Amino acid sequence: MTEPTFLYPEAIMSSEWLAAHLNDPDVRIFECTMYLQYGADGVTARNARPEFDAGHIPGAGYFDLQCDLSDQSPDSFRFAMPSPDVLAAKLGEMGIGDGHRVVLYSRDTLQWSTRVWWMLHAIGLEKISILDGGFHTWVAEGRPVSAAPANYPPASVTARPRAGAFIDKDEVLDAIDAEGICTINALTADIHRGDDERYGRAGRIPGSVNVPAASLQNADSLKINSPAEVARAFANIGAEQNGRVIVYCGGGVAATLDAFLLRQLGYNDITVYDNSMTEWANDPEMPMEVDS
Repeated sequence: MTEPTFLYPEAIMSSEWLAAHLNDPDVRIFECTMYLQYGADGVTARNARPEFDAGHIPGAGYFDLQCDLSDQSPDSFRFAMPSPDVLAAKLGEMGIGDGHRVVLYSRDTLQWSTRVWWMLHAIGLEKISILDGGFHTWVAEGRPVSAAPANYPPASVTARPRAGAFIDKDEVLDAIDAEGICTINALTADIHRGDDERYGRAGRIPGSVNVPAASLQNADSLKINSPAEVARAFANIGAEQNGRVIVYCGGGVAATLDAFLLRQLGYNDITVYDNSMTEWANDPEMPMEVDS
């Protein structure tokens, strides 16, 4: 049996490569970290600007996912994907242009960098990578840290949208009980079982299976697990490479780590439910399932 491999290794950037290419004129580095806070009033988010300003990878800019990159319509959800042209314009304002090599990183978990990666992938960017191990590994290896702001001049990005990168609530509803579709919940096992109500009603989308995003990276180094380990995680829940895979989570963030790695393994029909349980669990007309 052939050992699994990642098909797009250039999308998983090593700290060694980045350290050697920090000053390349075509490289654009951005931190993407956000922090979620859970309380009696539900889930709130704050940016990591204070942490970024205190120290970051030299030359890096900062993406506030909620305020900089997400849909700002009054009725939109927290991290909703904006229109391709709006996102492309914002990226250009922040210094990303056609042909640039974009390296995305985050702290504590890779899911913030994969969320932005998936958004950029959805509008057609090609040369985009996440930093394996993120800022945690960068610091642990004794690499340089700076408090200086980024100095990227404005540029221009051409949006070339990829159909199907994201899916909406109605499409997810139609997929329940459909043949040949595997729906994956990237949240933790306790939320999947129905033990936690942080996103509204407890439970999961009926028929969905669980591959927590956190289980796909090493808890200590934050590096992505080996291709064999990742492949086994998805094979164990019955995902088929030639079938359609829908991935969801709380707000379309953790799901992108699963989706990113499914793509690395050659799954060719992957989509992310953008608003995920933030939308689904708060709509009483949407069915829910819990462990009995």
